[in-house]
Amino acid sequence: MALRLVSDFDLRKDVLPWLRAQRVASAAAGARGGGPGVLENNYESLRILNVERNGNVIYTYKDNKGNVFFGLYDSQTRQNEHLYTFEKDLHVVSCSVNSDRTLLAASLVHSTKEGRKNELQPGSKCLTLLVEIHPVNNVKVLKAVDSYIWVQFLYPHVESHPLPENHLLLVSEEKYIEKFHIQVIQEDGSRVVIKDSGHLPRERVAEDFVWAQWDMSEQRLYYIDLKKSRSILKCLQFSADEKFNLMFEAPLDITLSDSGFKLVNFGCDDLQDQENLSKHLTLCVFTNHTGSLCVCYSPKFDSWEKFTYSVFYFHKGHGKTFTAALGSVDSHVTKGLTFLNLDYYLAVYLPGHFFHLLNIQHPDLICHSLFLTGNSEVVDMLPHSPLQSLSGSLVLDWCSGKLYRALLNQSYLLQFLWNARLDCEKMAVLHCVLSCGGDRRFLEAKIIQWISENISACHSFDLIQEFIIASSYWSICPETSNMDKLLPYSSVLTWNTEIPGITLVTEEIALPFMKVHSFKGYWEKLNSNLEYVKYSKPHLHYNNSMVRREWHSLISEEKTGRRRSMVYVKNILDNATKVISNLEARNLEPRLTPLFQEEDNHQRLLMGLMVSELKDHLLRHLQGVEKKKIEQMVLDYVSKLLDLVCQIMETSWRKHSLHPCVPHFSGRASAAEFKVFHIMTRILEATKSLFLPLPPGFHTLHTILGVHCLPLHNLLHYIDSGVLLLTETAVTRLMKDLDNTEKNEKLKFSIIVRLPPLIGQKICRLWDHPMSSNIISRNHVKRLLQNYKKKPPSSVIHKSSFSVEFLPLNYFVEILTDIECSNQALYAFEGHDNVDAKFVEEAALKHTMMLLGL
Repeated sequence: MALRLVSDFDLRKDVLPWLRAQRVASAAAGARGGGPGVLENNYESLRILNVERNGNVIYTYKDNKGNVFFGLYDSQTRQNEHLYTFEKDLHVVSCSVNSDRTLLAASLVHSTKEGRKNELQPGSKCLTLLVEIHPVNNVKVLKAVDSYIWVQFLYPHVESHPLPENHLLLVSEEKYIEKFHIQVIQEDGSRVVIKDSGHLPRERVAEDFVWAQWDMSEQRLYYIDLKKSRSILKCLQFSADEKFNLMFEAPLDITLSDSGFKLVNFGCDDLQDQENLSKHLTLCVFTNHTGSLCVCYSPKFDSWEKFTYSVFYFHKGHGKTFTAALGSVDSHVTKGLTFLNLDYYLAVYLPGHFFHLLNIQHPDLICHSLFLTGNSEVVDMLPHSPLQSLSGSLVLDWCSGKLYRALLNQSYLLQFLWNARLDCEKMAVLHCVLSCGGDRRFLEAKIIQWISENISACHSFDLIQEFIIASSYWSICPETSNMDKLLPYSSVLTWNTEIPGITLVTEEIALPFMKVHSFKGYWEKLNSNLEYVKYSKPHLHYNNSMVRREWHSLISEEKTGRRRSMVYVKNILDNATKVISNLEARNLEPRLTPLFQEEDNHQRLLMGLMVSELKDHLLRHLQGVEKKKIEQMVLDYVSKLLDLVCQIMETSWRKHSLHPCVPHFSGRASAAEFKVFHIMTRILEATKSLFLPLPPGFHTLHTILGVHCLPLHNLLHYIDSGVLLLTETAVTRLMKDLDNTEKNEKLKFSIIVRLPPLIGQKICRLWDHPMSSNIISRNHVKRLLQNYKKKPPSSVIHKSSFSVEFLPLNYFVEILTDIECSNQALYAFEGHDNVDAKFVEEAALKHTMMLLGL
């Protein structure tokens, strides 16, 4: 299935065998009261109470006498430990253990044989107790009230030594939260007791709230209070010294009742009637290491035909409200909506109905998120029991007593990629697979294999283009903060196609108001994201528009023979050399494709310019990163672009069993060469619109395969439309490889007349043929007469070397000879040896004779 649930803990496997062993040992020893009691067949009372920050699991069960047993499962040692036993028939509301396992806090109510546990009986008390458990000693009553209390110890971020002071949060159903300061001292060696237990200092942390969520991993408390009927989300950060700060306030456009009360992740709450989860609102906050802040909200369910939920992307400054069609009216919703945190993604799913994988890093386009309906096999394979999302990727299936880490199932998503029907699904899954990390080389090879089999399967976007941009992005961005704002994530900038089964509305939202001025870690990244939303419009994503203009300028100068500073051009070409060296250092395996076997200055200029422009772009906008690191990131990024093209070529070359040498122009094209030529053409199309560099030698190889595979009129059309670019290397080989048959002469002449003048002159000298002589003569005459000024006619007419008396030709040759004599030094310097008036005369006569058929 799309989600991979990796088991961290299972009550039945990790606790029950230990309890049974304890029972056997206790029975054999005849012990009474000191052990965990007689479990017998009361297994159904075994349940998880809490998961602490260090991953330790607190659980409880009742023995056959109704005594309440508390145990702890150590996630590091995978050992169980008996914490405490209440020898009364009580129901546990909440429980927490401090990081040193010396204190246990528990909230309990009287158990009733009849009626619901979520209603306190008249006159009954909810007892909140603090117990010394190292060793078991005194019990202190913290609260005895007629409303429920939840407890949670704070865990320091540094656990190097026992702490003299512990801090305990008490959350009351009467809508206030208190923090107790509990000092402990050691007596009689290792005995830990509460110091001055009669006077424990306390302070009010929050009050008048209607919803609260605890983040155990980051030690944060989120809560909502209502001000003038407006929902305000607040966050308290508890630090290592156990002080706390109000970090932000953010208005939420949701409707909450001031009579309501909801807690998230304060232990495992079984007080709610879980069968009616679908009737209650769902609200939770998710963050990740990139500085994202998402609030997920689903109102009370009121329709059998559709389901509405919202995600507020505070780190992006907008929110999206989704409405999912549920299909048949008969398909009743019996389970609640589940939100899961999957790092770069959020999973939203309604068991049996739909699964929505939301991209929280780049949520702007709906095509970057995956939506699947109940007709999909993926939806049917998801867990149907409610999952409670804890901190990070940790999720709890409280029904089965299992603790999982929820991860995206990369292998399943790769398989799904092959079967995806819609373009939006292919786009979303492609990005999702790349975000999973792992063996990137293996992953890219699998995707390239899929692309090569489905090269024409997408109509909304270019598969090769999207793969190159997305894979290059994911190879660089996870390593450095804020790179996601500076590098392109996708080749698709807009998406107007509807996604079947879902609609959405996007609205701008008010940004959180930060209440502190000094930020570290996550808060620094969140603040950076908020500052970007405020001030960075339009977007700062890099594009090659500047490179395009500068490259065309350099090529134009080359054609006209003008050159700007040689130092400037040398620096650009040096950048390209660094890119190629960086690429070759990372790929030590020999290549099958005959690339990188020529200089190809045009592509090297493009590479070098991209390095220069991208480096300047990052230096302008990437704060706090060393220049050397930025330079290396730029080299890695441009190298990656080239490497992905090489990988596609290698896969195609290997698949069709082509020889590693450059093919000859002679001979007929094979079916394999036709397919490789098609792939290369698609690569060229993908890179051309984005103006991305190609490996040196690509255009030469593409042209050779084009000559092999295409009839002449198609070949010339490809050349004229810019699909095939004639390189000096390719044309030189063509002149040498092909003989002068009538068909080949026509091909050669058609190629030569399409070459830039400077390259054309070089190539003509390689072809010993009247046509090339004619072209050389024409160019020579044109060059001589460019600045010719008519002089008085000479009285002496030099005899031609030919015995033909043709006065117009003789006179013309005479003029050329005079010009050559006056410019002899210049033309010798330019290298026009063996081309003079005599050569022009001979070429003209031969051409005339050929035309006359003599």
